[in-house]
Amino acid sequence: MLTFSTDDLPAKERFDHWVEVRGKQLFGVTIELEKAKRLDFKGRFSAVAIGGATLAEMHASTYHVSRTQADIDRLASDSLCIAEQVRGPGWMDIGRDRIRAITNSTLVVSHSDMPYAAIPTRTDGFHFRALKIPLKGRDSLAASARNLDHEPLAAGLRLTKLIAAGFAALVGQGPRIADQAAAVANLGQLALLARGRVAPGSPESRAALHFGQYHAARHVIVQNLFRPDLSPALVATLLGVSVRQIHLLFEPTGESFSRTITAMRLDEARRQLLADAARPVADIAFACGFESLATFYRVFRRAYGLTPGDVRAAES
Repeated sequence: MLTFSTDDLPAKERFDHWVEVRGKQLFGVTIELEKAKRLDFKGRFSAVAIGGATLAEMHASTYHVSRTQADIDRLASDSLCIAEQVRGPGWMDIGRDRIRAITNSTLVVSHSDMPYAAIPTRTDGFHFRALKIPLKGRDSLAASARNLDHEPLAAGLRLTKLIAAGFAALVGQGPRIADQAAAVANLGQLALLARGRVAPGSPESRAALHFGQYHAARHVIVQNLFRPDLSPALVATLLGVSVRQIHLLFEPTGESFSRTITAMRLDEARRQLLADAARPVADIAFACGFESLATFYRVFRRAYGLTPGDVRAAES
């Protein structure tokens, strides 16, 4: 994992270093900021390899950024990019008088070697994530991904939600995902499906949809973990699929839907037990969706070999 923070540099060197080393040499972009604001500049980023791709995350002060044709000629990367503007709205100029609005949580799918210019509309910094999937050796993605302009995905659409869920899984669970290469390939296929570049009925597209639906289902579970009535029918309704489809999504994992929910509830309960040692165990159990304290103690001990109190004592 590669990490960097301007905090380790003198204030007068931070922006120039970010522009030259991080902007031009690493990302192949042009960065601009008024001179009066450069001494206050701060930035940090991380990059990690996952499934043959690179997942980068960045927090920085506000600036204008562009990838010009000169930048591309100097540092081409031939990758499919899935980017999320977590925070920091603005406008993206993709050429030929096409200006696109970028809001918080917007997802953008593009080929890395297409020019653009981004203009922020706020001055309080930004948070940005991007997955770059190299196209070399990925014949199923390459032909469809090249020459793909930087178009934001429409919020609220089914495929956008599936991509968001899969992207969040890579960000939050990356090292714990069993087959990272398959996850990256599926996310890339979903992105191209959303941009209308691949056929929806192909085996690759079906696998990608299954991947997205599975992680979307897990996302719904996390959001509703506190509900004792959390069931396959409820998740199916919220996702707009059948109950049978919900069971099929979890079947390949070797864990049923109900076992998955119990495991997620226990993980969250353990996290809360350690995060707030003064909070009553009963409050945590009910907040995590357990219907009775007796059931919580039974399944907790079976999972961890300890009672909730033992876990707290061991941590302290």
